[in-house]
Amino acid sequence: MLIAIVTGRKMTRGSLGIEFALFGVVLLVVIRNGKSETWEIGGSISRNVSELYWEEAKESYPPGALMVGLTLVKGAAEIGAVCLDGTLPGYHLSRGWGSGANNWLINLEGGGWCNNLKTCIYRKTTRRGSSRYMEREIVFSGIMSNKRSENPDFYNWNRVKVRYCDGASFTGDVEGENEVNKLYFRGQRIWRAAMADLLVEGMKNAQQALLSGCSAGGLASIIHCDEFRDLMPSRSKVKCLSDAGFFLDVMDVSGVHSLRSMYKGVVTMQGAAKNLPRACTSRMDPAQCFFPQHLLQDINTPLFILNAAYDSWQILSSLAPTAADPQGHWHFCRLNPANCSASQLQVFQGFRMDMLNSLRGLAASRVGGMFINSCFAHCQSERQDTWFAPGSPRLTKTIAESVGDWYFERSPLKEIDCPYPCDKTCHNLLFKSK
Repeated sequence: MLIAIVTGRKMTRGSLGIEFALFGVVLLVVIRNGKSETWEIGGSISRNVSELYWEEAKESYPPGALMVGLTLVKGAAEIGAVCLDGTLPGYHLSRGWGSGANNWLINLEGGGWCNNLKTCIYRKTTRRGSSRYMEREIVFSGIMSNKRSENPDFYNWNRVKVRYCDGASFTGDVEGENEVNKLYFRGQRIWRAAMADLLVEGMKNAQQALLSGCSAGGLASIIHCDEFRDLMPSRSKVKCLSDAGFFLDVMDVSGVHSLRSMYKGVVTMQGAAKNLPRACTSRMDPAQCFFPQHLLQDINTPLFILNAAYDSWQILSSLAPTAADPQGHWHFCRLNPANCSASQLQVFQGFRMDMLNSLRGLAASRVGGMFINSCFAHCQSERQDTWFAPGSPRLTKTIAESVGDWYFERSPLKEIDCPYPCDKTCHNLLFKSK
């Protein structure tokens, strides 16, 4: 059995939007004022490390939470913009009002990837591959909240969650279907169809717009950032935010580029190469262009990178995956840094330095922004407890204040935390074996 521990302020089960490669029963233990509360979280488990994500328990949303209904994309079928199983894609739209009536925040859902037939066949039986299994309502919290007290800068904007059902960060495009397994790889078409629908819904008049996303959606917000800018009126202020989407091309603890190998499968099988930025694919293997570190130099639209320096997903699934540690030397360390030896902590510090080195160009950018905190976390903009709440993570400011100051140009914002374990405001996601 595995027990997950989130250190910091209490959060509800409905706020979880995290993907991890763990097997067995998963319990979430929230440490609050020295006491713990334990909930069992239903999980979908696959043999592919990118394919586990925790389902949100519908009955556990906090009182008064904003529930937003699912809209299937009109006209998607006509251009072949369908999920892995051939069903229509969808989004959730909460209308803006007042001063935010003509402002748009588009959030691209995350949820790992599928890189071969086995993982994609499995995925199409879940909400990450079929609208048949998507929740008809989801909670909007954090950056998606409609309450000024929870989301001070974007609360009254038009806020949209675009559902993720292609398994390639909205980039795949293969004509026809896999006849034997009835699979459709159409992520790029889903992106285009969703954006076309939202333009008709009023986004064509956007005065201000922000493209965001978490994890695989955060990667998608980087890949599609300039495309998004091109869709908006020329007079609009348009920027992009990637939360936990800065996946690094690094060797794992066995000396193998395991994430590079997985991305190679995604890009090749799903026909994504032609939809990745050409400035990158013209100079290197298209699979390398799934790594943001190779994309940043060619992005023209202002971009904000929000990432934990010790990203929990990357530690579990890329830096120290179980396949790279057959003897189990990293088993306890990868679940909780308190269990690490000095040499293992040095590996984590090396990972942090690789991230900071990859962000040097953005750090020097006049229009870019960043918030890199030294936490063991993954996705911090969509959870209320980490976005904007009493006890939220902060450097000089909370994440919400930092993103808002950068977007509205109230102050330049490039915040980099000191190395672990100096930050006492983290809401760390840790694990125990039991």
